[in-house]
Amino acid sequence: MFSHVMLGADDIAAAKRFYDATLGVLGAPEGVVDAAGRLVYSHNGGRFLISKPINGEPATYANGATLGFAMDSPEQADAWYAAGLANGGTAIEDPPGIRNVPVGKVYLAYLRDPTGNKLCARHLVEAA
Repeated sequence: MFSHVMLGADDIAAAKRFYDATLGVLGAPEGVVDAAGRLVYSHNGGRFLISKPINGEPATYANGATLGFAMDSPEQADAWYAAGLANGGTAIEDPPGIRNVPVGKVYLAYLRDPTGNKLCARHLVEAA
C-alpha cells in the first residue's frame, strides 16, 4: 500500500544517530544523506526518509499520528526501545509490554524520536 514514509526533522544528524540505532536493530543498514539533504533508509523493500521541511518552516510532529515498525519478537522490540532511549528518544505511554487489542495480543513499545514523532515497535503475539 505504501511506497515510502517521510518524517520531518530540523536536526538531521540527531535523527541519523537515533534511526541508525533503532533501525539497525531491525537489520537495516545505516541511513544515507542524499544530495537533497534527506536521510534515506532502504530495507526489505521499504523506504523511510527524514527531511527538513521543504517549506523552510520548523519540523513538527503530527498530533494523533504514530508510525509503527514491525518486530520479529518482544526481545527485538525491547532492543529497539533501548537503542532509541540511548540515542535521543523519549519514553512515552506505558512501558513496553503485551496489550490486548482488537487484532489479538500484541507486544508494544512506544518512543518519540528527537523531533517528537511518535513511534511504535509492534509484535503480534497472538492473533484474535
